[in-house]
Amino acid sequence: MLDQALTHASNLGASVRYVCKVPGAYDMPLIIQTLLEKDDVDAVVTLGAIIKGETKHDEVIAYTLSSKMADLSLRYRKPVTLGVAGPGVTWELAEARIVDYAERSVSAAIDSVLLQRRLKEETNVSNHPLVVE
Repeated sequence: MLDQALTHASNLGASVRYVCKVPGAYDMPLIIQTLLEKDDVDAVVTLGAIIKGETKHDEVIAYTLSSKMADLSLRYRKPVTLGVAGPGVTWELAEARIVDYAERSVSAAIDSVLLQRRLKEETNVSNHPLVVE
């Protein structure tokens, strides 16, 4: 997943300044915050999978992670993309989604940074209607 994301970022002309590996998805928010505080970071791409177990623990982790990521993105006004599969995925499903999640997460980060820059320069925001795909 990481290799695919790095290749995709390079193909799109983006430079990756930091690669951080955490013990688990629940540990991501602190590292995300540390990265967002850096002046040379425009966006954070997260990658991984929250695998379904015998309990609903994966749902708790996924909800907490996505909520904290959104909060951090808004707080620091920098994109944080959710390239983490889950909840409810098996190892097989997670492996099948590696390329898609890695590439979409990188593309979303780059697109968001570029849009944010354009909007900061634009005096008439109505030229950019909200479009949800």
